[in-house]
This record gives sequence, C-alpha cells and structure tokens, in this order.
Amino acid sequence: MLGRIDLVRALARADIASVVVGERGDPIRHSRHVVGVISREELFGVGAPAPLFYDSDAALQFVSREREALTAAGFRFVVPAAGLVDELLDKGRFQELAGRLELPVPRSVRLAAEAVSELRFPVVVKATPYRDGRWESVASSSKVLRVEDADGLRAVAERVAAAGIEAIAQELIPGGEERIESHHVYVDEDGHVAGEFTGRKIRTAPREFGMTTSLEITDDPELAALGREVVERLGLRGVAKLDFKRAPDGRLHLLEVNPRFTLWVHAGAVAGVNIPAIVHADLSGRPRPPTGRARPGVRWIWPSADAAAARERGIPLRSWLPWALRSETNSSFALNDPMPYVMGRLRRR
Repeated sequence: MLGRIDLVRALARADIASVVVGERGDPIRHSRHVVGVISREELFGVGAPAPLFYDSDAALQFVSREREALTAAGFRFVVPAAGLVDELLDKGRFQELAGRLELPVPRSVRLAAEAVSELRFPVVVKATPYRDGRWESVASSSKVLRVEDADGLRAVAERVAAAGIEAIAQELIPGGEERIESHHVYVDEDGHVAGEFTGRKIRTAPREFGMTTSLEITDDPELAALGREVVERLGLRGVAKLDFKRAPDGRLHLLEVNPRFTLWVHAGAVAGVNIPAIVHADLSGRPRPPTGRARPGVRWIWPSADAAAARERGIPLRSWLPWALRSETNSSFALNDPMPYVMGRLRRR
C-alpha cells in the first residue's frame, strides 16, 4: 500500500474520494477516503467518466499502452507521449535520450565485458528495461549492484548475460542516499508548470540503494530551475519526479525521471502544493486550487522501516521517536484515517 494511500490522502485534502484498482481484500478499502475497490478487469465497466491516476511503473505502463481504450471508455488522465514513457522507463534508452538532449546524467554504458574500460569506478549496475525475477538471480533483492573494479564488473556482466537480461553500468556519484534530491512537477497540456515542489531523502533502508523511509519537503530554487529545464528539453507533459544526486562539489546529477504520481504527493499537498488536486481540477474542468511555494520542512516517514534505519545509524529511540511523532505525514497510520493501518495489521496476523 506504500504510495497508494499517500495519493488517496492527497486527493482527500481537496475533498476528492477515490475508487482504487486493487484486490478485494486490500486494506486500503477501509480508508474513509475510498468509496470502492475494483479489479483492473472491472475498470472498463465503471461507466461514469472519471479522472484516472497511476502511482506505479506497472500502472503507468498500463495507462500508456491502453490510452486509446481508456479514453474511449471516458477516462481522463495526464500521461506523457507513449514513446517518451518507454524511453524514461527503460534505463538504457533513457541514457541514450539523455545523451542526445545533453542532460546532466552520470556517465554510463550498456553493460558488456568490453565496455568496462570506459568508466571510472566505483559504478552501479541497473537492469533495463524493467527488473523482474531474472534480475534477482544477479542482485538478490537489491535494486542495483555496486561494483568496485573492472574485474568485478566483468563478473557481473557474465552473470547478467547468463540471466538473459540487459543492464547498464553507471558511474557512482559519491555520497549517501541523503544526497538524493528531487523535483516534483506537473506540466499542463499547454506546457506551463502548474505545480511544483522540491524535496530530499533523509534515510533509506537498506542504507545504500534502499527504499525511502523518511523524506522532507525543501525550497530549493536551483534544483527547481534545473528540473524545469530538464522537463522542457524532454518536452514532457504530465507529472514527473526527477531524482538528482548532489556531488561533493555541489553539482546536481540527474539519476532518473519517473513520469507518474509518487508517495511524495501527500507531503507536497500538506506543504501547500497538491499536485493530484491540480491535475484533478484540470481533468474535471474545475478551478485549480490555490497554490504557492511549498512550505519547507514538512516530513513523511515510513515509521517501522525508519525506526530500523535510524537504529542502524546509531540514533537512539528516545531521539527518533519525538522526531517521528512531529512528522506531518506517514505511510501508514493517520488519526483521521486509521482503519487501513489497523486492518492491514490484522490481515498480516
């Protein structure tokens, strides 16, 4: 449910209820902001036209590939051009696109044993176009692999080839995951930025290349300006999260562009920039909600995972707990919407 409940709660801040595509027993159906849960097969039989939102790569692919059928069924949505979606999701094609557009990405090559001399170590290896079960035979549960030298990269290249998948090797920007900063934006069909905010990761689990466990909204004009420049070069229309990593010299390097809604939208909405609500207004023909600059310092946490991540970093519970309780948004429990968390716990037991 990570991410989806955040999208639901961001919309709810604008008094917009949701019908969620998922399993019948999904705990999200107990949210006071959810009026129904349907399967993907039932989607085309909903009947009444409605704005459609997507919050995962799989959902984005579905909407992009079925855009004509969904439009014919009466759904309204914002999504980049199909070709651009495919280029952004495929890490190899994205690197080629970034090269053509001169985007500030770290140097990378498609993984092959003969290509190792072109890179400076350490590097990270990422599957492309999409991770699946075959990638786990190479990297276990890790999203990426860190490789320290040419011999190690050749060995990884052999494992990748044996698994029958493609991958890229990319030079690693020094520093931890807390150096990853992001620009979140909605570009309307006229090419105008209708809403944006910036943010940074605080902690991840595992510590390197892990899932975000805590984050905060920032107010970084330099990051926002670079993000706007990137989406303009891409010709992107719709929503996107642009991840950058700040090098020790202060330069920002673009890591990836996710053209979809993410778990960040709830914190952004609390900070004053409700991107889902702005999109909903455009899709439904209503006036846009008032939007200014996001209020920096609003935090989001994944409580159980962030407690472990803080403990790993030597932060005592007596320090972490008051900090966590002051966080404005989280991935699970909310006093005004407790049942998804409660029912999820009961289901797991």
